[in-house]
Amino acid sequence: MAMSYQLEICAGSVQSALAAQAGGAHRIELCQNLEQGGITPSLGLLRQVRALLTIPVFVLIRPRPGNFVYDAHELAIMQADIQACKDSGCDGVVLGVLTSGNQVDVARTRTLAQLAQPLPVTFHRAFDDCSDLPTALEAVVATGCQRLLTSGGQPTALAGQATLAALGQQAAGRLSLMPGAGITPATLPTLLAHTSAREFHASARRPLPAPLAPSLFQTERWETDATLVGQLGRLLAAGDDAPAAQQL
Repeated sequence: MAMSYQLEICAGSVQSALAAQAGGAHRIELCQNLEQGGITPSLGLLRQVRALLTIPVFVLIRPRPGNFVYDAHELAIMQADIQACKDSGCDGVVLGVLTSGNQVDVARTRTLAQLAQPLPVTFHRAFDDCSDLPTALEAVVATGCQRLLTSGGQPTALAGQATLAALGQQAAGRLSLMPGAGITPATLPTLLAHTSAREFHASARRPLPAPLAPSLFQTERWETDATLVGQLGRLLAAGDDAPAAQQL
């Protein structure tokens, strides 16, 4: 029997993490600096979220914004952050390393994945920077990662739905293919209908109202909205209840 649909919410703060849980998310991916694609959260944020949440907490292991080609110093940071996640009782990690030619760096990624054991590892959207996605999928399988977050090489999962469907068939259960990027209540039904994915990744964020007190350092803030999370969760629950013949 296929597993039930799962919703992972990308959360960049305590507030977003709590909203994700309140809305019914099955787990979160914890990070910071979402405006630049996310980096590893601070140890303080990690510990606070782990103490407050009852759902699984996966942690992004990414030492800086930008590309996914890392030097020895950055890899050492990633190793230390993985150990901190294990010591703090986290439930999984999310990472990815590429070569200078934008191919999956199997050896370095495998080293990190082995260090993370027994925690499960998700290979993140560094995958979408690879030019040959079918070849990259086989490389991700070889790293030992259990899950792959991808938009099918496109800016959004909706745009990459045909590739996501093909990658899902190629994976054939060797890892879980998790569409992400632009997952909303408006786009999720199409992805449910046209891919075999059982897990989906979203941020479900809304902008916060401007503060009453002005600040020289004010920037627009976005946080996860529990109502949006709930809408996504209900769509997935409806998918679970659909007749098997309708589930690809």
